[in-house]
Amino acid sequence: MKKSDIDRINELARKKKTVGLTEGELEEQKRLRRVYIDEFKENLRATLDQVYIEREDGSYEKLQKKPPLN
Repeated sequence: MKKSDIDRINELARKKKTVGLTEGELEEQKRLRRVYIDEFKENLRATLDQVYIEREDGSYEKLQKKPPLN
């Protein structure tokens, strides 16, 4: 995400606290936040894909995703 997009998210948040946002600005804020969250999750997954666990016997095992709780 570009710095200008993050700056815009912050600008809209400040404006929302002071004078409020128009419908168009609310939609823009929602869209920008969704893009930010999606990119954050993607970066976190990429980082976790590079993590290995060292076992007591000295072997390494790739970090596994836990199954969903149902």
